[in-house]
Amino acid sequence: MRLYYQPKGYWFGDCMPFGKGDTFYLFHQRDTRKPCPFGEPFGWDLATTKDFVTYEDCGTAILRGDDTKQDQFIFAGSVCEDRDGVYHAFYTGFNRDYPKQGKPSQVLMHAISHDLKNWEKTNDAVTFTPQPGYDPDDWRDPFVLWDDEENQYILILGTRLAGDKHRQTGRTVYFTSTDLTNWTFEGDFWAPDLFTMHEMPDLFKIGEWWYLITTEYSHASKQVYRMAKSLKGPWIAPEDDGFDGRAYYAGRTFELNGQRIIFGWVPSRANETDSAHLTYDENSDNEQFIWAGTFVAHEIYQREDGTLGCRVPQTVWDAFKEKTVLADETLKRESGRVTNQVVSNAGDCYRFETTVTAKDGLRSFSVGLRDNEETGVSYCFTVLCAQNRVIFEKVPNWPWPQMNNIGLERPVHPNEDGTYHIQIIADDTIATLYINGVALNARMYTQPGDGIVLAAEDGTAVFKDMSFAKFPLK
Repeated sequence: MRLYYQPKGYWFGDCMPFGKGDTFYLFHQRDTRKPCPFGEPFGWDLATTKDFVTYEDCGTAILRGDDTKQDQFIFAGSVCEDRDGVYHAFYTGFNRDYPKQGKPSQVLMHAISHDLKNWEKTNDAVTFTPQPGYDPDDWRDPFVLWDDEENQYILILGTRLAGDKHRQTGRTVYFTSTDLTNWTFEGDFWAPDLFTMHEMPDLFKIGEWWYLITTEYSHASKQVYRMAKSLKGPWIAPEDDGFDGRAYYAGRTFELNGQRIIFGWVPSRANETDSAHLTYDENSDNEQFIWAGTFVAHEIYQREDGTLGCRVPQTVWDAFKEKTVLADETLKRESGRVTNQVVSNAGDCYRFETTVTAKDGLRSFSVGLRDNEETGVSYCFTVLCAQNRVIFEKVPNWPWPQMNNIGLERPVHPNEDGTYHIQIIADDTIATLYINGVALNARMYTQPGDGIVLAAEDGTAVFKDMSFAKFPLK
């Protein structure tokens, strides 16, 4: 990766973001994949950035305990600052050997810091053990915030009811405290009976709306959000309740200087192929998206109706240099598909932008990456106009299927003037699309060609304001 952040020799796991001054602090897990995700225990490492282009690696922030300790692994949590300027990390201590000893594998733990880089575990009496009736081995990812209305701290976390892990009993529960030391368990915060488990819950307010984010552990493996005018709910679902697709996971948000960023990661596949297995067999798990990968930042913004949209952080977009303006392009075919390659030598890290107008009942249009003009093979972001949907696919999809793209799709609607504004970033194997406030990430594991191709089907697509720019060599 040249733009997106992935520590050399590691895969980027769950991120616990914080911000101070002009700097974002990315507390995160680093997985070695030896021999697989969660093979070697890890703590929290730290990287900082001001622009999501340049990063400083600060090394390990919170060391894991040894194999006998509760925090053999340090799973996800959150960082907050109290009213005295002391920083607190609440995190999940996970010991994979504890269930055999009759002890909960996951317990919430606490550390403090005065500079965000040096942390001391408090070793307080543990008060965040799984409560009766909840699964003692799925109790994780605490998030803490201050509630001005009730003058208290709220800590939410993800769990599920005890019993059959296949049942849809996932829920977010909560504690309250006035001092970050003594906590009272308050029960369920959001229990919709929609997912088998909730992960990485997040809670924040913009204007009059509260937003609750949950990463659904087993349904579609993506992030969803709900909206409410009060922390007491009711939590309502917008028409589009997501931020990205299957290939973006476990994002937490943080707002700094008026900019709210979601800190998620694009997973890789175990064998780094496009993975065409769509039916389960004993090897299927080795060919799907797996835990951890590469950090990608989205900026979140609030629309007029209160719903949330995604866009590329401006500093990321501006990092590409020597912009080439491309001529407008009109692709028209009454019945069938027409294509045209507009960039022949894209390289391994670039951005592409255009505004598309659909005419004459256009059925679909697409922007294809890594296009081979001779064979017609490419990876395409395809907008299905009548279906109000964008998908990522490999074209041609023969012999079927060329890739497993389950979950690599998002709903999308044209702007009021009927246009679609498209921004694409490609960095090595990652392709990121932003279209009308919707984001979609994907992986590309083959290199059929090096072009960018446009296509239209059954109608007319007018591509205007097209530009292309490469990321500078470091």
